[in-house]
Amino acid sequence: MKFKRQIDQNVSVDLTPMIDVVFLLLIFFMVSTTFTKESHLEIDLPQSSAEPAKPSVEQIEVIINAAGEYSVNDRSLVNNQEDTLKRAVEKLSEGKNNIPFIITADAKTQHEYVVRVMDVAGQLGFVQLSITTQRSNKN
Repeated sequence: MKFKRQIDQNVSVDLTPMIDVVFLLLIFFMVSTTFTKESHLEIDLPQSSAEPAKPSVEQIEVIINAAGEYSVNDRSLVNNQEDTLKRAVEKLSEGKNNIPFIITADAKTQHEYVVRVMDVAGQLGFVQLSITTQRSNKN
Protein backbone atom coordinates (compact mmCIF):
# COMPACT_ATOMS: atom_id res chain seq x y z
CA MET A 1 0.00 0.00 0.00
CA LYS A 2 1.39 3.23 -1.07
CA PHE A 3 0.36 6.36 0.74
CA LYS A 4 0.54 9.69 -0.82
CA ARG A 5 3.08 11.81 0.87
CA GLN A 6 1.78 15.10 2.23
CA ILE A 7 3.59 18.21 1.42
CA ASP A 8 4.86 20.08 4.44
CA GLN A 9 3.62 23.61 4.46
CA ASN A 10 5.31 26.22 6.48
CA VAL A 11 2.72 27.40 9.02
CA SER A 12 3.19 30.92 10.31
CA VAL A 13 1.05 33.17 12.44
CA ASP A 14 1.06 36.84 11.68
CA LEU A 15 1.63 38.65 15.00
CA THR A 16 1.27 42.18 13.67
CA PRO A 17 -2.48 42.56 14.44
CA MET A 18 -1.98 41.19 17.97
CA ILE A 19 0.90 43.59 18.61
CA ASP A 20 -1.25 46.46 17.34
CA VAL A 21 -4.08 45.53 19.71
CA VAL A 22 -1.74 45.22 22.70
CA PHE A 23 -0.16 48.56 21.83
CA LEU A 24 -3.58 50.24 21.62
CA LEU A 25 -4.59 48.74 24.98
CA LEU A 26 -1.37 49.99 26.53
CA ILE A 27 -2.01 53.51 25.23
CA PHE A 28 -5.63 53.38 26.44
CA PHE A 29 -4.62 52.40 29.99
CA MET A 30 -1.85 54.96 30.10
CA VAL A 31 -4.21 57.76 29.08
CA SER A 32 -7.15 56.71 31.26
CA THR A 33 -5.16 56.09 34.45
CA THR A 34 -5.19 58.86 37.01
CA PHE A 35 -2.23 59.21 39.28
CA THR A 36 -3.04 60.43 42.76
CA LYS A 37 -0.55 61.68 45.22
CA GLU A 38 -1.39 60.70 48.76
CA SER A 39 -1.12 63.48 51.24
CA HIS A 40 -1.23 63.34 54.99
CA LEU A 41 -2.40 66.07 57.30
CA GLU A 42 -0.06 67.20 60.00
CA ILE A 43 -1.95 68.69 62.90
CA ASP A 44 -0.39 70.83 65.56
CA LEU A 45 -2.57 70.73 68.64
CA PRO A 46 -3.31 74.11 70.19
CA GLN A 47 -1.37 75.36 73.16
CA SER A 48 -2.33 78.21 75.37
CA SER A 49 -0.09 81.03 76.49
CA ALA A 50 -2.75 82.85 78.49
CA GLU A 51 -3.48 82.37 82.15
CA PRO A 52 -5.95 79.63 82.96
CA ALA A 53 -9.52 80.78 83.41
CA LYS A 54 -10.79 80.95 86.93
CA PRO A 55 -13.16 78.04 87.47
CA SER A 56 -16.78 78.93 87.77
CA VAL A 57 -18.59 77.90 90.91
CA GLU A 58 -21.13 76.00 88.87
CA GLN A 59 -19.85 74.19 85.81
CA ILE A 60 -19.89 70.82 84.10
CA GLU A 61 -16.45 69.38 83.33
CA VAL A 62 -16.16 66.17 81.34
CA ILE A 63 -12.74 64.53 81.44
CA ILE A 64 -11.88 61.85 78.86
CA ASN A 65 -8.85 59.61 79.37
CA ALA A 66 -6.84 57.88 76.63
CA ALA A 67 -9.05 54.77 76.82
CA GLY A 68 -12.20 56.84 76.20
CA GLU A 69 -13.58 56.59 79.74
CA TYR A 70 -15.58 59.57 80.96
CA SER A 71 -15.50 61.40 84.26
CA VAL A 72 -18.08 64.13 84.94
CA ASN A 73 -17.06 66.64 87.64
CA ASP A 74 -14.47 64.15 88.98
CA ARG A 75 -16.98 61.28 89.15
CA SER A 76 -16.18 58.31 86.92
CA LEU A 77 -18.97 56.84 84.83
CA VAL A 78 -19.62 53.09 84.64
CA ASN A 79 -19.27 53.01 80.83
CA ASN A 80 -18.63 55.33 77.91
CA GLN A 81 -22.07 55.09 76.32
CA GLU A 82 -23.84 58.24 75.20
CA ASP A 83 -26.94 57.57 77.32
CA THR A 84 -24.91 57.18 80.52
CA LEU A 85 -23.06 60.41 79.85
CA LYS A 86 -26.29 62.23 79.02
CA ARG A 87 -27.97 61.11 82.25
CA ALA A 88 -24.95 62.15 84.36
CA VAL A 89 -24.80 65.60 82.78
CA GLU A 90 -28.58 66.08 83.13
CA LYS A 91 -28.40 65.12 86.82
CA LEU A 92 -25.54 67.54 87.57
CA SER A 93 -26.89 70.44 85.53
CA GLU A 94 -30.42 70.12 86.93
CA GLY A 95 -31.83 71.47 83.67
CA LYS A 96 -29.61 74.58 83.57
CA ASN A 97 -27.96 74.73 80.18
CA ASN A 98 -26.48 78.21 80.54
CA ILE A 99 -23.63 77.08 82.80
CA PRO A 100 -20.14 76.49 81.35
CA PHE A 101 -19.51 73.06 79.82
CA ILE A 102 -15.82 72.15 79.74
CA ILE A 103 -14.32 69.21 77.81
CA THR A 104 -10.87 67.99 78.82
CA ALA A 105 -9.42 65.13 76.77
CA ASP A 106 -6.15 63.24 76.84
CA ALA A 107 -3.93 63.89 73.80
CA LYS A 108 -4.23 60.22 72.80
CA THR A 109 -8.02 60.08 73.10
CA GLN A 110 -9.79 59.01 69.93
CA HIS A 111 -11.72 61.83 68.31
CA GLU A 112 -14.94 59.78 68.49
CA TYR A 113 -15.18 60.20 72.27
CA VAL A 114 -14.70 63.98 72.15
CA VAL A 115 -17.34 64.32 69.43
CA ARG A 116 -19.72 62.19 71.50
CA VAL A 117 -19.37 64.61 74.45
CA MET A 118 -19.90 67.59 72.15
CA ASP A 119 -22.99 65.89 70.72
CA VAL A 120 -24.44 65.32 74.20
CA ALA A 121 -23.76 68.96 75.10
CA GLY A 122 -25.56 70.08 71.94
CA GLN A 123 -28.52 67.78 72.58
CA LEU A 124 -28.91 69.19 76.09
CA GLY A 125 -28.71 72.78 74.81
CA PHE A 126 -25.42 73.94 76.34
CA VAL A 127 -24.12 77.09 74.69
CA GLN A 128 -20.97 77.85 76.72
CA LEU A 129 -18.82 75.01 75.42
CA SER A 130 -15.07 75.09 76.12
CA ILE A 131 -12.29 72.71 75.19
CA THR A 132 -9.21 72.87 77.39
CA THR A 133 -5.68 73.04 76.05
CA GLN A 134 -2.31 72.31 77.55
CA ARG A 135 -0.25 75.30 78.63
CA SER A 136 3.04 75.52 76.75
CA ASN A 137 6.23 75.16 78.74
CA LYS A 138 8.03 77.83 76.69
CA ASN A 139 8.57 81.01 78.68
